[in-house]
Amino acid sequence: MTLKDLGWHEWFAEAFVPFRAKGWQPARLLRDNNLTCGALLGDGEEHDAVICGKLYHDAATDAELPAVGDWVALEVKKDEAVIRARLPRRTCLSRKAPGRSTEEQVMAANVDVVVVVTDAGPDFSERRMERYFAIIGRSGARPVVLLNKSDLYSAAENRAAAETLRRLSPDADIHITSAEKGKSLKVLKGYLQRGVTVALVGSSGVGKSSIVNQLLGDEYQWTDEVNEVTGKGRHTTTARELMILPGGGILIDNPGIREVHMWTDETTLRERFADIAVIASGCRFHDCRHGSDAGCAIREALEGGRLDEARYEAFLKLDDEIAELRRNRQKRRMTVERIARREQRERAKRFADRRQLDPDPEF
Repeated sequence: MTLKDLGWHEWFAEAFVPFRAKGWQPARLLRDNNLTCGALLGDGEEHDAVICGKLYHDAATDAELPAVGDWVALEVKKDEAVIRARLPRRTCLSRKAPGRSTEEQVMAANVDVVVVVTDAGPDFSERRMERYFAIIGRSGARPVVLLNKSDLYSAAENRAAAETLRRLSPDADIHITSAEKGKSLKVLKGYLQRGVTVALVGSSGVGKSSIVNQLLGDEYQWTDEVNEVTGKGRHTTTARELMILPGGGILIDNPGIREVHMWTDETTLRERFADIAVIASGCRFHDCRHGSDAGCAIREALEGGRLDEARYEAFLKLDDEIAELRRNRQKRRMTVERIARREQRERAKRFADRRQLDPDPEF
């Protein structure tokens, strides 16, 4: 095994120069064990490493800390391994952390291809796929979709789902596959080349674990039989993990995703919904609210059937989501700054009180 097998690139080599001078070694993170991280060196040696205090102190958010897929500078000692620095990321697949949090959650770092696994049945959702395409587009990775379990649905259903996805993202590769018949494995092997990192995402029960088992040639992740009512299998991936595959390539598997909250920006959103922007440019007034305003091109397109109402509603929902996230982050930033100012005033007051008690302290 070499660094190139792990996805090493000249881009990382240049960033690593100052760390090599300190005797540290480049390593890629395999998994996050909460208190420690699994780190793999270019010679195949794995270490259970801890993150140094400086990295924690310098990180403004959890998203800036080392995550699965990151390249790090590792100091290997006799009795421990310490992560001293995180190299800049070439790509970063992230979403808003689940729940009411306003923080970014890194799903995988330095990924070349993101494969979304879904099906043409109960799991299929245009709105959720729009969200996937948006966060993949922002990450910088290549989007691929596997319409898995094709053997459970008719050819017409599979084709219709594939065409819908192609309309949503013309630049994405869409494949109709079946893990049970080995089609998923054949398709993925076309992307899994030496040094190429592929992230696998999707809902629970769409066949991701079966695909991973086939790629590794073993029952690496136990899977249950498909439920006859829901059409779902029991998903077994419980944590993100980077795996070096026997046949070449690197795979990052993710736990089943129930909700795809946006972590993106206005630029990415506009790019994903460029058709709506083109229509809106035809409005009579530049500040048109796309409601009852005279000369509204959006309203005319909706009424004339040139703009799908569900797609427009999805755009508005994502736009509102991003705006709310921006407001919440601003609110949190103001709160943090207010607390910092208060603590600074309290420290100044304590210092003044000490000087008043002892105006001429001995140092």
